[in-house]
Amino acid sequence: MSARLRAVAALAALLAIAGPVGGCGGADDSADDGPATSVDRTTTVEVVRSAAGDDGFDPARIYERDAPGVVTVFSVLSGESALGDGGGQGVGSGFVLNERGEVATNAHVVTEGEGSSITKAKEVYVAFADRNRVPARIVGYDANADVALLRIDPAGLRLRPLPLGTARDLRVGSPVAAIGSPFGEPQSLSVGVVSATDRSIESLTGFQIAGAIQTDAAINRGNSGGPLVNAKGEVLGINSQIRSSSGGGDGVGYAVPADTVRRTLAALREDGTVEYAYLGVSTTEIYPQLARRFRLPVKAGAWVQEVVPDGPADDAGLRAGSDERRFQSRPVIVGGDIVTAVNGEKLADAEALGVALLEFKPGDRITLRVFRDGKARDVRVRLGARPQESTDAVRP
Repeated sequence: MSARLRAVAALAALLAIAGPVGGCGGADDSADDGPATSVDRTTTVEVVRSAAGDDGFDPARIYERDAPGVVTVFSVLSGESALGDGGGQGVGSGFVLNERGEVATNAHVVTEGEGSSITKAKEVYVAFADRNRVPARIVGYDANADVALLRIDPAGLRLRPLPLGTARDLRVGSPVAAIGSPFGEPQSLSVGVVSATDRSIESLTGFQIAGAIQTDAAINRGNSGGPLVNAKGEVLGINSQIRSSSGGGDGVGYAVPADTVRRTLAALREDGTVEYAYLGVSTTEIYPQLARRFRLPVKAGAWVQEVVPDGPADDAGLRAGSDERRFQSRPVIVGGDIVTAVNGEKLADAEALGVALLEFKPGDRITLRVFRDGKARDVRVRLGARPQESTDAVRP
């Protein structure tokens, strides 16, 4: 399934967004035939406290406290301007991060294309719950995490920043709420539970976003970029994708975890870009039956299936297998190295290798514990920079 889940905004709605801004972030409004009037440009920042009621999860209180911090994001993806004809328009969601006017959303809400062909929207506008509508600047976007950072002029606006939480200790069954603009309908609430954790979803580059949150809270087109919040009103993740056979929310939605969002936002604030370390291998997971069938020396780890020629792993001497077999109705290339640890940290599965690499930068040197021909050895690797898009053999 493609990661690009955007709805097309009605042209009339976008024209309204592109129209005059009522005294917020723009020039002073003055009547043509009357004296100029002063405009209050004082920013009001409201602090969000716990939205959990005496009985725990309280959707009404969560909505009351958090919805004012959720915005609708309109993007002019192509065409001359927001007022021109024939241009493509998109709509998504976002949320306020702080009093400086920073707003988080999905990268796919404010870009078009995938991989090396991604381009930024020509214009972006942000609409608040109190009907204020202002232009926004794209500070930067991370196509690998599907996260973008916007900035607006906060003068004259009432801001309700939402606090970023963490998804590290999230449990299946925990109640959650999604707030956003499904199908362009702003300030919509849906509730559900965390239906799974540590999912992998595809990014705009073809690489996987690890640690995604799966939820049965209804997420539809236009919810992209909005927050998934817990009982305390903390943002657990950014709603990003749906899995659907009908085109609507069928009970399986995914959010980019807040921990990934936090790391990405920090990098975007610094220079507008995010770099990822790159190893250059394709791996498969080892499980007990597979280990027994091929008499592997370990029961967990990342079994190398392919190595990218002239990539960091290839330069370090990592080996892929050459003998393709079938096991449980799927192909397996046997004979390759098995990676079981990164800098001494054991890998629970193949996905853990990609997660471990998130802690490093291009140019860093790491030590991989590798089993080859049944014997353990340490392999030193100098990591490269992740390419703009993935092929079948460049993950992670």
